[in-house]
Amino acid sequence: MEKTPIRKLLIVAIDQLKQGRGPLVAKTVAATVLVVFSSMLYSVMEIQKRSTEGGGVNPTDEVLMAQRLLEASLMGFSVFLSIMVDRLHYYIKELYLLRKEAEEAKRLNQGHDEGLRNLRMEDKVEGIAKSEQPESASKIQEKGRKVPSKIVQ
Repeated sequence: MEKTPIRKLLIVAIDQLKQGRGPLVAKTVAATVLVVFSSMLYSVMEIQKRSTEGGGVNPTDEVLMAQRLLEASLMGFSVFLSIMVDRLHYYIKELYLLRKEAEEAKRLNQGHDEGLRNLRMEDKVEGIAKSEQPESASKIQEKGRKVPSKIVQ
């Protein structure tokens, strides 16, 4: 997903809504919508029950049933969308935090790698400096070479 100013603004707005009294208001609205949705479904079931008991379909009941079904479907769809927006916001926020942690870990790892490279370079420099130093007489004798008498003393 691209980072756009509108997306950023929406995420900040949803964050603000979820803080403070936001969760309480959201839960209250969700509970109200759920009660109204259940009431509409019950009304549709009552109309359907009347039509099956009476034998015929009353035109008024037919119009009421169509209206209630439309309202119930729109309300159900809005509840579904609100749940999807909530979850999507949660996942985007979690993704943002994970990316931030990954960048921090990557930065620390690069710093650690640079430190290791510096240590290796220091070891190489020390190794070169040691190899440039003349060998002592005892090391030369250990290798089996002859040592001039001036050096042995």
